[in-house]
Amino acid sequence: MARPIGMGRLVLARALFGCVVIAAWAAPSGMCAAQPPRFDGRRAYEDLVRICRLGPRSSGSPGMARQQHLLTEHFSRLGARVAFQSFDTTHPLTGGPVRLNNMIVSWDPDAEERILLCCHYDTRPYPDRDRLRPRGVFVGANDGASGVAVLMELGRSMAALRGRGGDGERPTGGVRYGVDFVFFDAEEFVFGPDDAYFLGSTHFAEQYRRRPPKHRYLCGVLFDMVADRHLRIHMEKNSLQFAPRVTRSIFRTAQRLRIREFVPTVRHTVNDDHIPLNRIAGIPTCDLIDFDYPAWHTTRDTPEQCSASSLQKVGSVISQWLWEGPPRDAVAAE
Repeated sequence: MARPIGMGRLVLARALFGCVVIAAWAAPSGMCAAQPPRFDGRRAYEDLVRICRLGPRSSGSPGMARQQHLLTEHFSRLGARVAFQSFDTTHPLTGGPVRLNNMIVSWDPDAEERILLCCHYDTRPYPDRDRLRPRGVFVGANDGASGVAVLMELGRSMAALRGRGGDGERPTGGVRYGVDFVFFDAEEFVFGPDDAYFLGSTHFAEQYRRRPPKHRYLCGVLFDMVADRHLRIHMEKNSLQFAPRVTRSIFRTAQRLRIREFVPTVRHTVNDDHIPLNRIAGIPTCDLIDFDYPAWHTTRDTPEQCSASSLQKVGSVISQWLWEGPPRDAVAAE
């Protein structure tokens, strides 16, 4: 899921009444936008359950291959461009090669200014924090499937979020940038204390820096463990350090929507996939993570510990944030 610093792995309501005033860079002053499409938390939860039914999805496993097939079909049907960024790593136990695949789902792929929404989609090989069954079956409902479920449901809304009508025209409001969903592999392909984390996001960030594409990522949001039944997402310290404007803009959106599960105080410092995005690629990226999750890395991390309501609240905040458009000071160089 994520790696905290210094201590090992431990560490809508409805939209506002009236119209949303779009910032001057996004639409003419004074114009009134319709609401963004409703994020369906129940459908996202059904996606989470379906992913967990695939079984464990550690890097290079049959479960991961089944998940990649499911996601490719899902996003292709919705009209996105799906591509894989493939590379190899060495298995920490066997020494043999393992093929890893970051999955990149692109909306408006020709847009040169883009927003990055991401998660990891691998599961930890074993539930090593489970006192009774540290080598038991780990399906990663919250730690793995929750971010994937948010992006699957968000994908169903992307045509409306992009402000596309039947004639292809944009009404007032809607995403003004290209958007990429990136699913990172090998966030925690970890069998022992010395194994490396964040292989997929590190590779992605290094490629972005070494071989700059035609597009530029203005900012990013990482979803990790966002389905806890008792959801509390605090501002994460590294996110405030590297991407303060992005982070604050998301929490301001949550406050306007009166979604109290987004708590604008710092509680944890977490190493996660946003670290290479910020440090290596220079993409100001906020990590949305509920790190107070008792079932973390245990066999109890199952759909029963997750909530459609929690998924809906996270998805509603991000839908509104995308619809209004991140403020210019959030996508400027941090």
